[in-house]
Amino acid sequence: MKLTFSAGLCALLFAGASLIDGHAQTAGSPAPPAAAHDGQHDFDFNIGVWHTHIKRTLDPFASGSDSVELNGTVTVRKVWDGKAELEEIEADGPKGHWEGLSLFLYNPSAHQWSQSFVNSKVGTLSASSSNIGELKDGRIVLTGQDTVNERTILVRAVWSDIKPGSHQYEELYSNDGGTTWVRSFIANLTRLKQ
Repeated sequence: MKLTFSAGLCALLFAGASLIDGHAQTAGSPAPPAAAHDGQHDFDFNIGVWHTHIKRTLDPFASGSDSVELNGTVTVRKVWDGKAELEEIEADGPKGHWEGLSLFLYNPSAHQWSQSFVNSKVGTLSASSSNIGELKDGRIVLTGQDTVNERTILVRAVWSDIKPGSHQYEELYSNDGGTTWVRSFIANLTRLKQ
C-alpha cells in the first residue's frame, strides 16, 4: 500500500505545531519565557554633572502646603563598573544650603535597581528608605517605604522625559496604601557636562 500526502493534508497535520528555538511546540502549550531585561545600563543616562531646579512641597499631605524652590548641582559617577552609582546633590534655597547623597545599586539576579538616600543634616542611611524598581515604558520607577511625621508611607521615585541633555525626577507619596499619590518633590535637570 502506498501512502500519498496532499499539501492540504500536510498543512492540517502540522497546523497544531510550531517550531520554537529548534524544538517542536504543540498548540496550547506555553511559549518559553522571554529573557529578562538586563537593566544594568538603565541609569547610564544619569552619569555626569547636572544643573537642578527643585520644587519641594513642605507637607505634601496638607492641603495648600507651602513649597520651596532650590537650585544647585547634581554630580553622578559610576561605581563598580556601572553596577552602582553615587549621586551627590548640593542646592541652595531660601533656607540656605542643602546636601544629599543617593546610592544606586543594581541587583543582577532581580534585574532591578535600588536607591538609598541620606540627607546631610540627618547623617544616617535607613534601610526603610530604599526604593526598588526598574525601567518600564521609557521611565524608571522605584518604589519603597519611608516615614513622614512618624507615619509609614509609600514612596514612588520616577525618572521620566529622559533625553541626552535633560530629564525629570519626581517623588510621590501615598499615606493610604497606594490608592492616591501626592507629589512631594520635583526636579528638572539639565546636563552641564558628561
